[in-house]
Amino acid sequence: MPRAAVFHRAGVPCEVVSFARPEPCGSEVLVQVTCCTLCRSDLHTHAGRRVEPTPTILGHEIVGRVAAFGPDSPRIDAAGQPVEIGSRITWAVVVGCGGCFFCANELPQKCCQPYKYGHHRVELACPVGGGLADHVVLVPRTYWLRVPDEVPDFVAAMASCATATAAGVVRNGGPVEGRSVLIFGAGVLGLTACAMVRSAGAREVIVSDPVAACRERAQLFGATHVFPPESLQAGVFDVTSGRGADVVYELAGTATTVEAALAFARTGATVILAGTVVPVGTVSLDPERVVRQMVTIRGVHNYLPRDLSTALEFLAGPGQAYPWQSLISGAFPLDEIESAFAAAHKQPGVRIAVVP
Repeated sequence: MPRAAVFHRAGVPCEVVSFARPEPCGSEVLVQVTCCTLCRSDLHTHAGRRVEPTPTILGHEIVGRVAAFGPDSPRIDAAGQPVEIGSRITWAVVVGCGGCFFCANELPQKCCQPYKYGHHRVELACPVGGGLADHVVLVPRTYWLRVPDEVPDFVAAMASCATATAAGVVRNGGPVEGRSVLIFGAGVLGLTACAMVRSAGAREVIVSDPVAACRERAQLFGATHVFPPESLQAGVFDVTSGRGADVVYELAGTATTVEAALAFARTGATVILAGTVVPVGTVSLDPERVVRQMVTIRGVHNYLPRDLSTALEFLAGPGQAYPWQSLISGAFPLDEIESAFAAAHKQPGVRIAVVP
């Protein structure tokens, strides 16, 4: 029988339960999960730093194989590729309704009534919807794609959150060819953005992280310069001839790094804020400086469906040059889900995989 790890609340171990295999209806698709990686937002929820409706099945970085099609489900993915029973697929985390104001204005991740894998309250009789389970039912309107053969499961799982989000960050930041890019945070999201902009022709890719091991990894993912926070100011202005960075991505998620992102952006720069997904306190902002230096500040949360397509194309193409599997520091079966979370909490900057 299928199983799922049910999360009730922070401080209470997840409960592994069995349930009858669901049969997909209409255009639903039943997927057998082959790998789910624990994202930082999963860790925030597990630790109680953010609150989700419970009971729930956490996990949204998922890859799996098609187990059954609903009677009305197409046998092609969102890109028109043929798919059959056993095909490997992954899908966008957020499903928009398609009819609200935000969906109509290309913000489906901000849908008024979204369905979000790994974030919805579930019924214990049939707890599907998150990746910490044997099976997931894809609801209608889900944007799902066949996974290229070149991309292994551990890497494909991260595509549906970290890689696609990085693609959204880079898209919103604008062209990077020949430019200097400054990235705060060398976790999985930061390293992915690092690899993407270096592959896209960025002249300098400057990465800052307080952890030496994370800075060392950044060099394997395309960073041309790495600095701890205490050396960053001198380093950035030395590398950029005193101007500051052309494009800045704040992916560390702290008030301090947000302020530094604004401080080290050159006149006319674009600053993307994407790391602060939990409350971090207030940030000092000098509006006169923003105006006089003509700095563009943009927040990015989640991603558009087409960013997932970009992510998979990157991983199957230029992304093959980077050691993605080195970002998986361990794999656990579903029965050891609390050990998986414990390991993930202790190892920032990498992923723990759960393999049902």
